Amino acid sequence: MSLTKKILIALILGVAVGIGLTFAPTDVFSVIDTYALNPVGEIFLNLIMMIVVPIVFVSIVLGTVGLGDPSKLGKIGIQTISFYLITTAIALVIGLGVGLVLKPGEGGTFDIGDASYEEEAAPPIMDTIVQIIPKNPIEAMSTGNMLQIIVFAIFIGVALAVLGKKTSGIRNLFEQANEILIFLVNAIMKTAPYGAFALIASAVGEAGLDALGSMFMYMFAVILALVLHGAITYSIAIKTLGKASPVKFYKSFFPAMSVAFSTSSSSAALPVSMKMAQEKLGVKKSISSFVQPLGATINMDGTAIMQAVATVFIAQVYAEPLGLSQMLMVVLTATLASIGTAGVPGVGLIMLAMVLKQVGLPVDGIALIIGVDRLLDMLRTSLNITGDAACAYIISENEKRKNDLLEEKSA
Repeated sequence: MSLTKKILIALILGVAVGIGLTFAPTDVFSVIDTYALNPVGEIFLNLIMMIVVPIVFVSIVLGTVGLGDPSKLGKIGIQTISFYLITTAIALVIGLGVGLVLKPGEGGTFDIGDASYEEEAAPPIMDTIVQIIPKNPIEAMSTGNMLQIIVFAIFIGVALAVLGKKTSGIRNLFEQANEILIFLVNAIMKTAPYGAFALIASAVGEAGLDALGSMFMYMFAVILALVLHGAITYSIAIKTLGKASPVKFYKSFFPAMSVAFSTSSSSAALPVSMKMAQEKLGVKKSISSFVQPLGATINMDGTAIMQAVATVFIAQVYAEPLGLSQMLMVVLTATLASIGTAGVPGVGLIMLAMVLKQVGLPVDGIALIIGVDRLLDMLRTSLNITGDAACAYIISENEKRKNDLLEEKSA
């Protein structure tokens, strides 16, 4: 049986077990979760997170060297960031549109009197820009600061590309390190079905049927917006810009989406995402190694959709209508905020707090959606990494076509 089928079966079984556990007494679920589901899920997450920083660093260095000419790196960098910012803005518009049409906050009765959310501060945009250059690269790696790791790796890659044969030994060392990391990814992926089962069963069991029932319209609105963005925005981009079949793309990339779904972390899914893009989609290694790690850090279309729907939902619950200027502010703020936040579980709530403050809505309203956010986080993370892979695929295919044209002209 293929790994894809195993993970899919594990996810279905996990949902079934999670729903079954919602009927069990709280102390029974607590024991099962504490001594079985949570440890298995955490071990799987730790195994993946163990190799995230090394694989990002090594991949970006090799990707930068592989691109060769620093000007080429600049062109691909501009294309990548442009794609990410445009699709994020489109995702926010879709989220706002779905929220305004479905009106998820007007259907139910929500207890806003007791709503309280412990707010965490999101980093200011200028601070993020200044802090992109690491003072201490080793510290950046130990704390998992992806933007700083990416920038340091690009500097190393450019230096290796410029120095050429003088540093061939170091380049070989990076290539050998990459082989080791690929071996580890393959080994860890054999445990993916067990990790996926445990994580989804725990998340569904913890949310409970009551939370799922009362938040049904909000969940439906977010899921609908996620599906629309994947089915329309990415599919059109893959078809028109990548000249390929979206169905084939999604089918090939599904294993990575399922890992993102179970881990709720773009960073954790990155090793598998890059493996699928390179092996199944045929994305050039140098482009995948540059575009996808960058996307895991700054591209969060799924998270943007959640913020848009949640903002409309909270505004409707508190009976505070959103004007056009406020909705434009949501699009602008959330698009820029996506650059400064890490691809880890729960980061969307921190970004949402900033968006709500920007448009004058109560941050306490976040408490209304916390109960089901873990489940939605799984879905939006799957969309986040799909956007990264779509961008890498499109750029790679365009580069292949350019090279083919050059070969035809020279022939």
